[in-house]
Amino acid sequence: MIVVQLLNSPTMSVYVNLYFEVLQMKEKENLIKEREASGIALLPLLLFIVIYLGAGIILQSKGVAMAFYQFPSVVAMTIAVIVAFFMYHKTGINDNFTLFARGAGDENIMTMLMIYLLAGAFSSVAGAMGGVASTANLGLTIIPARFIIPGIFVIAAFLSTATGTSMGTVGAIVPIAYQMAKTADLNMAFVMSAVLTGAMFGDNLSMISDTTIAATKTQGVELKDKFKTNAWISLPSAAITIVLMIIFSKGGTPVGHLDYSVIKVVPYILVLGLALAGLNVFAVLLIGILSATVVGMGTGAIGLMDVAGKIWEGYQGMIEVFLLSMFVGGLAEMTKHYGGLKWLIAKASKLFKGPKSASVGIAALTAITDAATANNTVSIIVNGEIAKDISEKYKIDPRRTASFLDIFSCIMQGFIPYGAQFLMTASLTKNSVNPTDMIPYNWYLMILAVVSILSVVIPSYNKIVCKGNWDWDHMMPDYEVAKLKK
Repeated sequence: MIVVQLLNSPTMSVYVNLYFEVLQMKEKENLIKEREASGIALLPLLLFIVIYLGAGIILQSKGVAMAFYQFPSVVAMTIAVIVAFFMYHKTGINDNFTLFARGAGDENIMTMLMIYLLAGAFSSVAGAMGGVASTANLGLTIIPARFIIPGIFVIAAFLSTATGTSMGTVGAIVPIAYQMAKTADLNMAFVMSAVLTGAMFGDNLSMISDTTIAATKTQGVELKDKFKTNAWISLPSAAITIVLMIIFSKGGTPVGHLDYSVIKVVPYILVLGLALAGLNVFAVLLIGILSATVVGMGTGAIGLMDVAGKIWEGYQGMIEVFLLSMFVGGLAEMTKHYGGLKWLIAKASKLFKGPKSASVGIAALTAITDAATANNTVSIIVNGEIAKDISEKYKIDPRRTASFLDIFSCIMQGFIPYGAQFLMTASLTKNSVNPTDMIPYNWYLMILAVVSILSVVIPSYNKIVCKGNWDWDHMMPDYEVAKLKK
């Protein structure tokens, strides 16, 4: 009788429920364990690339306008996800969905999604109150026509370095650059490429970038050490790019007298200033939306209800890139779990013969993974451990490894037409710029790749990039160890 009462008691009921919850947690832990390496797991991602790029290339060859946007990227990704679920149907749809949801809801993915929405809202509200036109006209007044393109590159580079995000930079600058290019009759693809490559400059170099944090944490190096190493490669590349832009960019048609309202430029100046001051990108964009609202209502350009409508319009403008990013994150998690990326890493590792080839191999591996996942932060996280093992095996300076992980993930991100930066640029320009037209102008990323490789193969340059020798016992540069011993 006592036993029966005990079993029926509320306390025992709690313990029984807790027991089954623990069992479920154990089952989830078993699910988290990754499978053995398998190249087959890469098929869904490859299918997406084949469908999306294939359709674009075929339509482009037929002269169809905006060929790469005729077959929606989200639909192509949906097909790839469905194929992945069918491939691993024996695992169970619930477990597969758990994997997919974990990837789609990853912190990095969710951060990107929020940036998409806020950037879209800021662009929409600021544009509605006349800020885009005023800012473009003011920029054309200050910057000589000949230097508009290199000027845009420099502005994007500074902004992305301050905020640590290429997405926030693209969201803030593309609307301005787009209007400037139209007004001055400039090569639109060249101008948009200047924005995108400038944004990737900071994404790679910034000390508060997700890519920098991921690269340094996986390799066990300090942020400042990686920054110094990276700067010796990125800054010379940027300087060469600016010179080339000045030489080869055409000044466009003189625009004469242009009307602008300084007060309508304030939201953009405020956003740029706060970003350069290092304020969180979310706070920057929220303040930008609020300031654009105040200016718009104060000048009578828009009303309160108009603001609400424009914010929603901005959200809607980002729906494609929003959904695609979620789907890519979920599929990337499934690909990783079923051994696709592990297989890719294992195959590439067999090609390394020494420190130089291993460094280039890490670069290639990171770039390939980014092409497969369309996310540079994910690429670094996925390759972090294997890169660290390779670094220790071949005695590659970890500062170099961290730098290469970041550099080549960002380089590849600037060349894949289905990457978030390209998609956001297309959304903000209403699909008036084709990624395939922008890629030939990605001079900075091309130069960055060449300079990075030269920094490995030229011994004297390598010593400049990585000052001092790496102390593997203390996991820090030898000059830092010397300071500790004093």
